[in-house]
Amino acid sequence: MKVPFLYLIFAVLVASILLHISPTSAQNSPGDFLAAHNKARRAVGVGRMRWNNKVAKYARDYGNKIKGGCDFKHSGGPYGENLAFGRPDITGTRSVQLWVDEKKKYNCKKNECIGGFEECGHYTQLVWSRSVRLGCARVVCNGNKGTIVICNYDPPGNVRGQRPYKCPNILANSLDKFLHYNE
Repeated sequence: MKVPFLYLIFAVLVASILLHISPTSAQNSPGDFLAAHNKARRAVGVGRMRWNNKVAKYARDYGNKIKGGCDFKHSGGPYGENLAFGRPDITGTRSVQLWVDEKKKYNCKKNECIGGFEECGHYTQLVWSRSVRLGCARVVCNGNKGTIVICNYDPPGNVRGQRPYKCPNILANSLDKFLHYNE
């Protein structure tokens, strides 16, 4: 059985379109950013963040400002801010995971980052209990030089002398789990 030439062209066209659709587009939505943030916050007993369009607009506007030169630097604006860079690409959820991975460098008991603030400051901002509004953006730099993810937090965290969250009492948590094991 011969396949008509037009059907063959159509099949090739559909296949090429499917190959070029980004498999990561579903990892960059407001819901994806929120879910990743709130999962990390829930793990340390911190309340949920809410998406805020004003904060997201700030992140988007700043991203559009820096994408021309692919300038990977903080805005210095009114919000807390985390940045991530990937070449050629990075998703929003991957960026959040990179920041969450800094948790292992945070000593909650001493309220300090092992190796200095640069080692876990993204993580502490992400789980900062008083930061309740979130807005993020993802921009591709001109000339496809890379991708920058910006998340802004309102109110800002990482306030000197304050803790991002109350450290869990490991003994009390273990005892509570033991006492309520069969419930």
